[in-house]
Amino acid sequence: MKRIILTGGGTAGHVTPNIALIPELQERGYEIHYIGSKTGIEKELISNFDIPYYGISSGKLRRYFDIKNFTDPFRIIKGYGEAEKWIKKIQPDVIFSKGGFVTVPVVKAAKRRHVPCVLHESDISPGLANRLCLSSATAICANFPETLENLPKDKAYLTGSPIRSELFSGNRLKGLDFCGFTANKPVILVIGGSLGSVRVNEAVREILPQLLENYQIIHLCGKDKIDESLQGTEGYVQYEYIQKELCDLLDAADLVISRAGANAICELLALHKPNILIPLSLEASRGDQILNAASFEKQGFSYVIKEEELTSEGLLEAVRQVDEKKQEYVAAMVASNQQDAVKRVADIIDATALSGKSEE
Repeated sequence: MKRIILTGGGTAGHVTPNIALIPELQERGYEIHYIGSKTGIEKELISNFDIPYYGISSGKLRRYFDIKNFTDPFRIIKGYGEAEKWIKKIQPDVIFSKGGFVTVPVVKAAKRRHVPCVLHESDISPGLANRLCLSSATAICANFPETLENLPKDKAYLTGSPIRSELFSGNRLKGLDFCGFTANKPVILVIGGSLGSVRVNEAVREILPQLLENYQIIHLCGKDKIDESLQGTEGYVQYEYIQKELCDLLDAADLVISRAGANAICELLALHKPNILIPLSLEASRGDQILNAASFEKQGFSYVIKEEELTSEGLLEAVRQVDEKKQEYVAAMVASNQQDAVKRVADIIDATALSGKSEE
């Protein structure tokens, strides 16, 4: 029995590619373990699978002043010791890291224990956590061709992002029934990310009466971001987060309004969903979503609105334009070269595991 440790956390985007790999890895004979943070969303998401989960202390390396900047380094050091303890006990053949700050102590501990490690970078420019781990990785998988320019050429591979197979098995009628919607009116699905987006939520709710004239709205608004005053509004439903029924809701959607996280937009591409992307601004991020969205806009997959330019009138106009040209967007997505990312990444994991222990 081969053993693998999956790691990744902080947001759903750092967990869902790991989840997408689970069936393929199990089919290939791997015993799967998961290391994540003690309280992050990854713990909840992985609890739905029969996989041992090990929580470790984790901190965050912020680019802005925060009192936690003085305490988090100690959490990271503690997490390193905890990760090394679990790696020593599990004795994995390989580790797969999807990103997020919880992975830094895991990957560094893996190098100390001489366990080969495969990283995956979803964004065009590698995030800080992955940049800290590059020197400890045996192989690095990338989602965008542009990313390869920023990675060591001798261990970088273009694989795309693993997509959960169940997303392709959605049932439109089940999705409509889940929301209490009719089949006679198109549906807009709003996805603000697992943590939610205050700005996207506000923009959608500002124009809700106008949208409801022509559409039914499914609003995934994020944890603690339900607007109680809108509960019971006909044609509008809101959820903090959806996992099990997401494939049905995506199948029911005629148009999607979303942030531009790499995993989320790759799922929209794979499902050929006309979409409006509102990437996080530079004030709230390192700009990775802006680059992701620009790449998709250039390829004809998406309509993009910069967050700092987001207005109620602009969002209404974007919905109108995408609805008018939805067949053009679908055609561009259908014509794109889709790669079997799950198989490609699993092949690299296999090759890395077979390569034996990495050099210190």
